[in-house]
Amino acid sequence: MAIVYFPAIVETGDEPGYSVFFPDLPGLASAGDSEQAAARNAEEALRGHLELMVEEGLAIPEPSALDRIEHDPEVREAARILVRAVVPSERVLRVNVTLPEDLVQRIDERTNNRSRFLAEAAEKLLERKRA
Repeated sequence: MAIVYFPAIVETGDEPGYSVFFPDLPGLASAGDSEQAAARNAEEALRGHLELMVEEGLAIPEPSALDRIEHDPEVREAARILVRAVVPSERVLRVNVTLPEDLVQRIDERTNNRSRFLAEAAEKLLERKRA
C-alpha cells in the first residue's frame, strides 16, 4: 500500500458550510459544517473513492502538485489542502477467521459485506494505534 496526498479545494457558497472537491478525481466531493469538518470528511470520501476505483479495476491517477492547480474564478475558495490516503492494494487475499457466533450475528446486523466490515474495522484500529 502506498500513501498519497491528493490536492483538494475547499469552497464556500451562499449556504452555510463548506464543500470539498478533488481536481484529479472528477465526481468526488465532500462537505462539512466547518473547514475542519470538511477536511476530515474529505479524507473519508477519498478513502472510499479509491477503494471503489481499485475494486472496479480503474487506474488511480498521480496526484497533481497543489501549486499547479489553476484557480477557477467561479469557485469561491476557502482553502487548498492536501488530503492523505492509503492506496489500497489491488491484490486481495482470502483468509479464514474464527469468530464467536454472536459477534458474527452483530456484524451481519450492520452490514451485508463481512469482509469489508472487518477490513475497515482493522484499518481503523491500526490507524488509532499508529497515532
